[in-house]
Amino acid sequence: MTEPHRGALAAPAYLGFVGLGRMGIPMAGHLTAAGYRVSGHDVSEEARLRLAREAPGAAIPGSLEEVARGADAVILMLPDSAVIAKVTGEQGLLAAMPAGSLLIDMSSAEPAATEALAREAAARDIAVVGAPVSGGVIGAAQATLTIMVGGARPAVERAWPVREVIGGRVLHVGEMPGAGHALKALNNLLSAINLLAASEAMVAGQRFGLDPAVMLEAINTSSGRSGSTQDKWPNRILPGTFDTGFTASLMVKDMLIGLGVERDFGAGSRLAEVSVDMWRRAASWLPAGADHTEIARWLEGTSEGDGG
Repeated sequence: MTEPHRGALAAPAYLGFVGLGRMGIPMAGHLTAAGYRVSGHDVSEEARLRLAREAPGAAIPGSLEEVARGADAVILMLPDSAVIAKVTGEQGLLAAMPAGSLLIDMSSAEPAATEALAREAAARDIAVVGAPVSGGVIGAAQATLTIMVGGARPAVERAWPVREVIGGRVLHVGEMPGAGHALKALNNLLSAINLLAASEAMVAGQRFGLDPAVMLEAINTSSGRSGSTQDKWPNRILPGTFDTGFTASLMVKDMLIGLGVERDFGAGSRLAEVSVDMWRRAASWLPAGADHTEIARWLEGTSEGDGG
């Protein structure tokens, strides 16, 4: 791995930001407000215009080449590894980045793909840090994200000031660029299994005749509690808002990455396999773009709790 040739990325370093979704825009906005010179890019014109409105100091160049030109670092916040490969390779982002610069991939990507990207970037004298996040749209808006960082320590330390602006907790989880992506996928796999289990129990309790609010009060002071019972059920599911900003289809994608990690390293994966199958059926049953917390609607809407 090529080590970076420049100092820590303190403001007013020039940062490219590629991927202006519901999380990317507030993240780019925090960096702009902290004094970084930010150029944002997205295939969506609406997203580019929104960044211009919400982060007036950010530049909105017309191409990836313009974003990369002269950048100290480029941050990726993209849907998956296939899009990352297209942006960095076919669309020429790596080719346009300066030697000695840094690529910070904050997407939810496949660890093996991140390792391959790091090798390709190293040939161009560009260091890669994998730094996926957890905390959702709210965490992005409030700069309270947990950031799981993988990469060689010199590159990680160089990028640290940038991540501290975006996240409330930054953890260096391994020397391999894909380490953070592996941990993020396993975290989301666990989160999805927790939500599925909690929702099955909540639906069963309600059908028995129990008050869901009373159920949650009891569970959340007992051994069955989880983030799903402490946040998602009381704040997203019972009120019917289903508004975490993270879709069921993206959850399935992350679960599959986590399942791949389990299989690749010989961990027991039966529970994950069953859960992925159920989540896939739920995502097919739900409307396109449905929030992942709407898996409770799928369970409630089927006679056996696993149809669709």
